[in-house]
Amino acid sequence: MEVDGRREKVRYIGVDTPESVKPGAPVQCFAKRAARFNERLVEGERVRLVLDLEARDRYGRLLAYVYRDRDDLFVNAALVRRGYAVALTIPPNVEHAGEFRRLAAVARRDGRGLWSNCGSS
Repeated sequence: MEVDGRREKVRYIGVDTPESVKPGAPVQCFAKRAARFNERLVEGERVRLVLDLEARDRYGRLLAYVYRDRDDLFVNAALVRRGYAVALTIPPNVEHAGEFRRLAAVARRDGRGLWSNCGSS
């Protein structure tokens, strides 16, 4: 993602999608579909990044809540709601943790996305 004219790796706060590009690790169930869904949400779109208490992780990635400008879609929440991601709370960035847990519980109950395709993920 480009931020202030430079390329930045952005890690979405509060959510975890299945791995598809981790070196030495197999592609996880639903990973490719989750990546494509995320691309459909943000590719070519202008987004707004909102930070929480910790701005970067130990790998130097920018940690952010991502909102699509044209309709204010909360991308992190959309991924969880549709079953393309699970909630992952890493303090101190916990502002939306309760919301993500609720969305994940509903997605799991309703068998959305990875919940119907990957066993007990």
